[in-house]
Amino acid sequence: MGVFIQITSFVLIISILVILHELGHFIPAKLFKTKVEKFYLFFDPWFSIVKKKVGDTVYGIGWLPLGGYVKIAGMIDESMDKEQMEQPPQPWEFRSKPAWQRLIIMLGGVIVNFLLAWVIYISIFMYYGESYVPVDKIEHGLHFDSVSEKIGLKTGDKIIAIDGDKVEKLDKYLNIDLLLGDEVTVIRNGKEVTVALSDEGKKAALDSRGKQIIIPRYNTLVIGEVVDSTNAKKAGLLAGDKVIKANGNTFEFWDEFSDEIGRNRGKSIAIQVMRNNELIDINAQIPDSLGLGVRPDLELAQEKLSITREYGFFEAVPRGFEETINVLVRQVKQFKLIFNPVIQGYKKVKGPIGIVEMMPSQWNWYFFWSFMAMFSVWLAFLNILPIPALDGGHVMFLLYEIIVGKAPSQKVMEIGQIIGFVLIMSLMVVIFGNDIWNLIKGN
Repeated sequence: MGVFIQITSFVLIISILVILHELGHFIPAKLFKTKVEKFYLFFDPWFSIVKKKVGDTVYGIGWLPLGGYVKIAGMIDESMDKEQMEQPPQPWEFRSKPAWQRLIIMLGGVIVNFLLAWVIYISIFMYYGESYVPVDKIEHGLHFDSVSEKIGLKTGDKIIAIDGDKVEKLDKYLNIDLLLGDEVTVIRNGKEVTVALSDEGKKAALDSRGKQIIIPRYNTLVIGEVVDSTNAKKAGLLAGDKVIKANGNTFEFWDEFSDEIGRNRGKSIAIQVMRNNELIDINAQIPDSLGLGVRPDLELAQEKLSITREYGFFEAVPRGFEETINVLVRQVKQFKLIFNPVIQGYKKVKGPIGIVEMMPSQWNWYFFWSFMAMFSVWLAFLNILPIPALDGGHVMFLLYEIIVGKAPSQKVMEIGQIIGFVLIMSLMVVIFGNDIWNLIKGN
């Protein structure tokens, strides 16, 4: 059932985004009296799942779930319909329309994606508000494990700025901001220190499969969860137990207890807990590779730190726009990680298989809408890249025509379309290859 929900979530999100994106092309094309021959969700090489002709347009669903398209008459696109282009231009064809109309038609999909993300973020802020931990409330600094410390930070550090930009809140984006940054300013042992962020550390963080890098130091020692089928469960530890000692050592923070567990991998650990005002001694065996199987009561700890800001409509509109721009900027910056020869972020790029694995196994509306908004911005950015076969490639040729006063030759546009198509297909092969390789490795 979990996998079914993951697949359903992904397919539904992609379907909505593709249909709305293509409507962004379809509607202005119709307004400018341009013939649209096809409107397809997914691609249909050789055959379609369903199709129906209404007026001049064939509407259908293809079998290859890699996007969708509208085929506009008189336009050089991925169909490479040379026969049509060799005929004299007709008034209803794309090539017969003024350059400014063609530009609007080609920009329509990107504009819809951007506006959709903005509307979703407005709705999210109005309905859910915005929850985060103010940095100035993190009294004891942050916890960094051995992997995270490779990036250049130490447990107890309080982050105050990344690349000179002040950090005011600990939220879901602070991890990626740290990976995208060049230097971080922290309060360490009472002094302000600026640390260069190591590419080797960033690679280690990415290799840890998206592990949370930034975690507040929680001065709670109450066990919030004991994972089933782990040694903690077998030893008799229970949720609600408060850790008093481990191997004779006392602790102030949960990360200190966690580090003690890490130091005793493959060994037995003696834990003393307080349960119903009674001290209980428990011996547990720690596996070589996995943890003991206990997690802190973060809900109790976060209640003391986290705040939720509520938004009315007039506050949510600018905040939604700001969030859309922030997501776009972060996506552009991620190319620093992808093409960095040390970090090798390209190995972590996920295709459809990898994205499905990211989906929650239980239905989560907040994740659904947040992911759709993020992915809508991502589609807008990818489609506006000046690569022939993408919207941005057509826009590039149209801007050339507007500036120079003459369109590129049909031959140049055909060659550009072929080159762009080969580039995109090569990229898809790499992305799918990563997905399949990660499945083989068990990642």
